[in-house]
Amino acid sequence: MRPYSALRLLGNAFSGHKNWPRAWRDPEPAKQYDVVIVGGGGHGLATAYYLAKNHGIKNVAVLEKGYIGGGNTGRNTTIIRSDYYQEENSRFYEFSLKLWEGLSEDLNFNIMVSQRGSLQLAHDEGQWSSLSRLANRMRVNGIDAQMISRDELSRLVPILDCSDEARFPVLGAMRQGRGGTARHDAVAWGYARAADRLGVDIIQNCEVQAMEIVNNRVVALNTSRGRIGAGTVGMAVAGHSSHVAAMAGLTLPIETHMLQAMVSEPLKPVLDTVVMAGALHAYVSQTDKGEIVMGSDLEFYPSYAQRGNLPRIEQIAQETLALFPSFSRLRLMRTWGGVNDMTMDGAPVIGHTPVDGLFINGGWCYGGFKATPGSGWAFAETLANQRPAELIAPYSLERFFTGHTIDESGHGPIPQAQ
Repeated sequence: MRPYSALRLLGNAFSGHKNWPRAWRDPEPAKQYDVVIVGGGGHGLATAYYLAKNHGIKNVAVLEKGYIGGGNTGRNTTIIRSDYYQEENSRFYEFSLKLWEGLSEDLNFNIMVSQRGSLQLAHDEGQWSSLSRLANRMRVNGIDAQMISRDELSRLVPILDCSDEARFPVLGAMRQGRGGTARHDAVAWGYARAADRLGVDIIQNCEVQAMEIVNNRVVALNTSRGRIGAGTVGMAVAGHSSHVAAMAGLTLPIETHMLQAMVSEPLKPVLDTVVMAGALHAYVSQTDKGEIVMGSDLEFYPSYAQRGNLPRIEQIAQETLALFPSFSRLRLMRTWGGVNDMTMDGAPVIGHTPVDGLFINGGWCYGGFKATPGSGWAFAETLANQRPAELIAPYSLERFFTGHTIDESGHGPIPQAQ
């Protein structure tokens, strides 16, 4: 990337950015590709990048019905971590976290990874016991974790209400020091630019409207920009997985729900870690711009809307203030929502489908953003070799038929204390 001097930046500003170079090309779609990725979010772009980089497959198109970063990638709360209990999840999310740690250098793009640590609060003895078991399991798997007392927690996060009078008294917490946040839109931009430079076509404003299937094999996609032939098709469309799968006659074991979040006005740094409360299903962090990010549980009904409702906003505010009473003086700046595709066991679906040449990457529940690098890496390997990568083999669609589900308490569609 060519460095920009202050003078060049100023010149582009005065010109209305007319001379600002494109970060990636805007090509017309070709008639045929070796691989077509449906979905230009983090997972789709990461898959395309690793296909080109790791496997030398560069005749690849990423089709995005809107603009890059306009879906769930730009609508999450940016948390990255690997504090999972089940062996399959623990192995996958730790691999993904390790990719996060070197991703800015790999992409030559600052995605603003901040390993400020993540905390899971314990509010009673049962939760303390569960979190201790989780921490022990993580350490056995070679992942950093520590249990900290209420006194240690109070020193680490002074503005957290650790008093005996707290609405939800805190006994302590489990901490993963390598957890933290990353800039969500920068992740999409970084992968898009890097994939483009390896020859991948990123095609925006291109909605897939139908699939051509011959002898149980997908051969082409009919889109708003014409017919596009494909040797292999990978779906990475987050909450719209069921819609796209239905074009191939498939019904997925997925429910789609809306998940809201909101941010306050910016203020000076007061919270330098991510705080999560499983009992409340609440999570709070502070952005580099100073905003307080707040989130909670899914909406209580299935929905494809990206707009929330006032009861959930009120709940998020109540839960946040129960943990941080001093935030009561903050003004709410904006709210937003994303669509989450929830599987019945809380683990993703990634691998082949009953239609030859059609592969799925979805069902990420609450874990989609943190999974981005690992998902792209493993899905690229799966598409390149036409068989599931070992890392994601347990996440196959068949597990719902064989009964080999992966039940990660606290991460599925029905929130429970971890």
